[in-house]
Amino acid sequence: MKYLYLLLFLFVFSLHANDIGSQFQQQAQAGDPHAQYLLADTYYSSGDEQKAHYWAEKAAENGNADAIALLAQMSLKKNIAAAKTLAEQASVAGSKIGDIILARVLVNSEAGTPDYPRAVKLLENAAQNIESDAAVDAQMLLGLIYANGGPMPEDDVKAAWYFKRSSTLSRTGYAEYWAGMMFLQGEKGFITPNKQKALQWLNLSCMEGFDTGCEEFDRLSYE
Repeated sequence: MKYLYLLLFLFVFSLHANDIGSQFQQQAQAGDPHAQYLLADTYYSSGDEQKAHYWAEKAAENGNADAIALLAQMSLKKNIAAAKTLAEQASVAGSKIGDIILARVLVNSEAGTPDYPRAVKLLENAAQNIESDAAVDAQMLLGLIYANGGPMPEDDVKAAWYFKRSSTLSRTGYAEYWAGMMFLQGEKGFITPNKQKALQWLNLSCMEGFDTGCEEFDRLSYE
């Protein structure tokens, strides 16, 4: 019986895997750059970076600026200099996603001398259109910049304001949870791991009603 359940699970998983991006496949294969980008983004979100990179390159070659930004995002942890070049290209081409990736590179010392004023300006502009997904990410990153301090004065009030605005556009408490995890894990060249800051933002995430924030806060509190 267990063997039959395993076969059924593998069958269902296979069907699901084959369905990834199926709504974009036909148009993407026909050369539609927007569909190619959406397919790349879908593969990236599902964890298949190889296929994501293939379709993002196709879309970028066909002039899709967001696809260039996605290529920059995929380069962040591997080659930050390449990520910066791609993000600059995406930003110049008009991609708000490119602006956000570029801002993230501009505050990272691994990419050279940080340029916080330019990064903040890019993010503030991207945050203006609250109908776009870019506004969610822009406000999350603005919150993190103010929560982190460093070259800029630390400002938890501004940070909380941006996190709350971001969470309101996505899921209540998520931005605060993300900030907590960023401070817990750190990011070379930008965020130094800081358990107290992690607890601070995870606690706020929990207070906002985000269950995963509560779980992480409790786990970290007893370590």
